[in-house]
Amino acid sequence: MQLTKRLAAEFLGTFWLVLGGCGSAVLAAKFGGDGNPLGIGLLGVSLAFGLTVLTGAYAFGHISGGHFNPAVSFGLWAGGRFPLKDLVPYIVAQVLGAIVAAWVLYQIASGTGGFSIDPTSAGAFATNGVGAFSPGGYSPAAGFLTEVVLTAVFLIVIMGATHARAPAGFAPIAIGLGLTLIHLISIPVTNTSVNPARSTGVAVIVGGAAVQQLWLFWVAPILGGLIGGIIYRWLGRD
Repeated sequence: MQLTKRLAAEFLGTFWLVLGGCGSAVLAAKFGGDGNPLGIGLLGVSLAFGLTVLTGAYAFGHISGGHFNPAVSFGLWAGGRFPLKDLVPYIVAQVLGAIVAAWVLYQIASGTGGFSIDPTSAGAFATNGVGAFSPGGYSPAAGFLTEVVLTAVFLIVIMGATHARAPAGFAPIAIGLGLTLIHLISIPVTNTSVNPARSTGVAVIVGGAAVQQLWLFWVAPILGGLIGGIIYRWLGRD
């Protein structure tokens, strides 16, 4: 497949992940106010992120591999599944897709008169954060460890589900459910990144602390991706 088409698929897949996942958090998590049965809450947001990856993988996986995440691209490279020469182009496409999706989401959210972003609040516009900007008030050390470990496990799930000996056709389901579980665990800690592009897209819109803490949501997920890729490369070797 031509690189241009693969990059377009990564752009669109990451766009869909951010619009669907972060969109559910911004538009629907507390729809109608706290305690309203129409709000989807933590469980709904977690499921939304998983569904974006599941549907995106089925739509674009056969074109680009369905990374939609710089940490996944790094991890697949470390695991021997992805060429180094394509790493930077993939990451650029993913980040651009995330930023465009965040901009579109902002335009949609601004369509109601009561919408505003408070950059001093935890999780504003689905941003990731630690310390005072963690939804549960978790420390930077706890947030960093969470992002490293969960991204590493995510890579192991991805590489295992897409292994030649794995059941054919089911990988997107396993990967989507894996991401759902990751969000169920870590939304209270960091608002769940495990994806530097996803973190960057919304941080660019919000600014302030979301941008200042963005380094953590690049370093920790990429480190975790590398660890997961290396572990599975060893595990899956005959």
